[in-house]
Amino acid sequence: MDRRWEAPPGTALLVSFVLHPNPVLSLAAGVAAAEACGPDVRLKWPNDLLLDDRKLGGILVEATAHKAICGIGINLTWAPDGAAKLDRPRDEVLERLRSKIEEWTVRPTDDVLARWRKLSATLGRKVRIDGTEGVAQDLGPRGELIVDGRAFVAGSVTHL
Repeated sequence: MDRRWEAPPGTALLVSFVLHPNPVLSLAAGVAAAEACGPDVRLKWPNDLLLDDRKLGGILVEATAHKAICGIGINLTWAPDGAAKLDRPRDEVLERLRSKIEEWTVRPTDDVLARWRKLSATLGRKVRIDGTEGVAQDLGPRGELIVDGRAFVAGSVTHL
């Protein structure tokens, strides 16, 4: 989708991890990042971190059969207009993130999906995805978003 994460030097945590691929890696990384950032951070399907309903960060995963690159960006001391910032030291957030990535990327899929549901800012809300509007009801067994009974495996979600 040609999206970029841009931030002035020294104002964000921008990090990539080389990991083993798995079908819910993006969601597992979201759980890890949300937990690393603190109890008020929520998740917007499929890969955004929200603080006070404003974008705090994002996750991008590119995978092959043998490895996955998981990039995570978190606004620390600066944020674009309308976005959120964490206001925590980079080293502290990075160390917590590293630990949480190690934990959540090897957990069973059911554990990841259950924790993602608890951190979700999307489930139960009216959303728009790929021209479809409806209520985000649940996650499917591989992390797909269920909107009014229809499963979406990818797409850009707008909370309505």
